[in-house]
Amino acid sequence: MIACYDCHYCYLSSGTFPIFLRSKQTESCIRRENQSSKSEFLLLGLPIQPEQQAMFFTLFLGMYLIMVLGNLLIILLIRVDSRLHTPMYFFLSHLAFTDVSFSSVTIPKMLINMHTWDQSIPYASCVTQIYFFHIFGCIDNLLLAVMAYDRYMAICHPSHYTTIMREKLCIFILAGSWSLSCTSALCHTIHLAQLSFCADNTISHFFCELAALLKLSCSDTSLNEVFIFTVGGLVITLSFIGALVSYGRIGATILRFPSIKGIYKALATCGSHLSVVFLFCGTIMVLHFFPSSSNSNDKDIIASVMYIVVTPMLNPFIYSLRKRDIKGAMGQLLRKEILFSKVTVPYSCSYVIH
Repeated sequence: MIACYDCHYCYLSSGTFPIFLRSKQTESCIRRENQSSKSEFLLLGLPIQPEQQAMFFTLFLGMYLIMVLGNLLIILLIRVDSRLHTPMYFFLSHLAFTDVSFSSVTIPKMLINMHTWDQSIPYASCVTQIYFFHIFGCIDNLLLAVMAYDRYMAICHPSHYTTIMREKLCIFILAGSWSLSCTSALCHTIHLAQLSFCADNTISHFFCELAALLKLSCSDTSLNEVFIFTVGGLVITLSFIGALVSYGRIGATILRFPSIKGIYKALATCGSHLSVVFLFCGTIMVLHFFPSSSNSNDKDIIASVMYIVVTPMLNPFIYSLRKRDIKGAMGQLLRKEILFSKVTVPYSCSYVIH
């Protein structure tokens, strides 16, 4: 047993992680330790046994590398092939960039902790991680909704598509998504910076998850919780509902198609994106509105792994690499026909239904 005699704050080493014990007599001492003296937190990480660390480190490292390489390949193909300079692939390239950034906010730190067995994270790094996590998470939700609307316009109103989804509108929508995401993340961070934290600095997660961090605060967190539930809930819910409404309209239009081939092409275009919406937005909605109790925190961690690691890794496969245009662009890239071309084609927001 190791003891801090100034605050009578003890912990016992049990397995991999320390078990903290706090008595009633130490409550006043704990409350005096405020945010300014809190230099770091401890991330408990994934709910795995110590002997499984190496196996899971290799697994998550491989998944992370596949995710990064797959999404960067999508960005490269869209950039160099002029046939992919359409609104659908314009938003897809930014979704791929957001996926890489979203996972890179948390996964590298988790891998470093698993490899070095050092679970600490500085207070400043924790707040920074929360800020960028909310930025890229919010943009991901908004982009999925915008891409669903793009599919709706392309299938349900093809004659007006090129006049509505112009390049300026695409850029305006993207800029609006970034502005809204940055504002939301900044508000979360400002509210968090005003809190004081107790002596217990153990976060029961593999990254600085905002809800888990609020549980460590000695301050009143009611305002933070209301802001998380309302603003976060609005972004997640409206994005999810917007995507479902768009695909509901698409489904009604598809049923009026005279040929089976037309129905198949429409389903092939939209089915992959709809699966991504359910995997990403659905998982976040379950965590946001139906959080697990403190005794079943492992379920929240597993769900977080799903939308932080698994979904961004699968996106290049279920949403992009199966498309004929992407395969064609990849074939040309491998044959080095594009890389050595001297002709540059300016960006155009024109669209052809694929």
